[in-house]
Amino acid sequence: MRPAFVKALFAGTIFTSAFLLFLVQPLIAKQILPWFGGSAAVWSICMVFFQVVLLAGYAYSDWITRRLGVRMQARLHVGLLLASLAFLPIVTSARWKPDGAADPTLWILGLLLGTIGLPYFLLSTTGPLVQSWVARTPWGAQVYRYFSLSNLASLVSLLCYPVLIEPRSTLLQQAWGWSMAYGVFVLLCAGTTLHVSRHWAVGTPAAVADAPRADAAAPKPRVADYLMWLALPALGSWLLLAITNHITQNVAAIPFLWVLPLSVYLLSFVLTFESDRWYRRAVCLPLAAVMLVLCAFGLQDDLGADLRTALPIYGVGLFALCMFLHGEMAGMRPASAYLTRFYLMLSLGGAIGGVSVGLVAPHLLPAYYELGIGLVLCALAAAVLWRRRRVAMAASLALAGCCAWFLARQVQDDATGARRMARNFYGTLVTLDTQREAPGDNVRQMYHGSVKHGEQFLAPDRRRDPTTYYGPGSGIGLAIAAAPAAPRRVGLIGLGAGTLATYGRAGDVYRVYEINPQVFELADSEFSFLADSRARIERVLGDARLALEREPAQAFDVLAVDAFSGDSVPIHLITSEAMDVYLRHLRPEGIIAFHVTNRFLALAPVVERIALAKGLHAALVHDEPSGVALRNTDWVLVARDPQVLARGAIGRATSAIAPIAGLRAWTDDFNNLFGVLK
Repeated sequence: MRPAFVKALFAGTIFTSAFLLFLVQPLIAKQILPWFGGSAAVWSICMVFFQVVLLAGYAYSDWITRRLGVRMQARLHVGLLLASLAFLPIVTSARWKPDGAADPTLWILGLLLGTIGLPYFLLSTTGPLVQSWVARTPWGAQVYRYFSLSNLASLVSLLCYPVLIEPRSTLLQQAWGWSMAYGVFVLLCAGTTLHVSRHWAVGTPAAVADAPRADAAAPKPRVADYLMWLALPALGSWLLLAITNHITQNVAAIPFLWVLPLSVYLLSFVLTFESDRWYRRAVCLPLAAVMLVLCAFGLQDDLGADLRTALPIYGVGLFALCMFLHGEMAGMRPASAYLTRFYLMLSLGGAIGGVSVGLVAPHLLPAYYELGIGLVLCALAAAVLWRRRRVAMAASLALAGCCAWFLARQVQDDATGARRMARNFYGTLVTLDTQREAPGDNVRQMYHGSVKHGEQFLAPDRRRDPTTYYGPGSGIGLAIAAAPAAPRRVGLIGLGAGTLATYGRAGDVYRVYEINPQVFELADSEFSFLADSRARIERVLGDARLALEREPAQAFDVLAVDAFSGDSVPIHLITSEAMDVYLRHLRPEGIIAFHVTNRFLALAPVVERIALAKGLHAALVHDEPSGVALRNTDWVLVARDPQVLARGAIGRATSAIAPIAGLRAWTDDFNNLFGVLK
């Protein structure tokens, strides 16, 4: 074969594997999100799984390149490639649906392993394994550029999914499309493997020309080298997840914000491994030092909580710090004889960082303190790197002390203002008391990250007053008031502080569906809406849609769907299939009330489009009440009978819904949040 064709074969195999490696991540996460309440934590757990399997793939590559001859490597690898085809198509089985009682973490990991385990494992082996084979070729000096190519492919894949793939195809089409592309990858990888086994089965990896210290003798890396190969990528992975958590939970509840940090993270890999010219210490180190302090300062200052300032601070900060971490790591890359061991340590470090933030931190830390800890560790890593340079080491230790001080201020501020702070798989919940000008207006509030989930007056005579999004003039207030005078059955999807229970009358039944057990605990211990309600309160723990699918018809007069104000919108609760589930539980003259108050997403047209597709009728109730206790709200009321929405106070309060051109009714297979961004 001509060298140009062989180079293209190697490059095509690496590019395809990396593209599919990152494409499957949002694809499979979107398939399982509805089963776990649409929680943003699902993405974090998926990231941990991907990093751990990536580590296993790199360990496999390192083992077979050191223990097996090239021909035996080829036989083993081609056999595994063929075996992985048994996992296709990558469509998740309904048997993995949770029952809602257990912590989802292990369940998600098992689901991913059983659905995409072997294909993902083989994709993860491709980069280091093929690069080890490239090192045997006449162009082996370019081997580390293939690593840059793989990260470029990952970045392209990451950006293509939400912009090009998700809006134009159903989940089933995506799964089948990926599966067919994986079949192409198997052919490419098998062809590359067999070609290497026939033409370069014997030979010594060439020295890497752009790393002068990797001479033909291939000096053995020291223990210190291995430790730094481990620590630097661990900190990069730590900062990636910590900054993603911080900006999506504490700054702004905007979907897709995870794309920005991950894109920045991958870009730093592309630049630092493509060529040494991109990482210049004279430029990168001062920028990293400044951003390190600025990111730490933002942890306890309004500057770091306002979207307009926080997004550029943490975006630039992550880029600067990852350029430092990955640039120093690229500068330590060894001779190609130790290439797979280098990638193994890099992957192990990434997995350690991901597991620390994604699995360990939620159980050990009461709030999102892992970012501050990561900034301190980053400065300490710089001190270790320059331990033989007194001035640089002293400056690094000073930076670490500065970051630690800002972290301590963050912890102190949280402890001072918060009554209760609880954290689990679903995020951090905080309750606090807020003093207002008039003592009678003082309230207790519940927050999930940056989103308020309810408040209650502290004055005993006002504890039963509805507050925030649930005033008498709101869509849900009008819907409950319009329900029959006889004892009413009301369903609530999403509890918050339990404010809607104030509308309960003697004989009423309020059935509450809540996925987070800590919300139930805080609603009971910190608020009295549920305890003071005259209605009988029924509780269902678990994802609301899964619970409603299993239950007999509940005959609700009103069903409130209040789950769309957070950072990760549970799309499975606002699709055509979800509407069918709700209708089965609704009386003929009942109302489904969707709470669509959201600063970043226009969800009212989505509900209207689904209603029209089902032959239903929808009305928007926009309420701008007076008083400190109530907020401006948007509720979309849906009913079978248009007269239900036309009579009385509801008819007088409704307004037209602004259409979105080209919007289709969302289904479980087809939905796109990009199309409804405000």
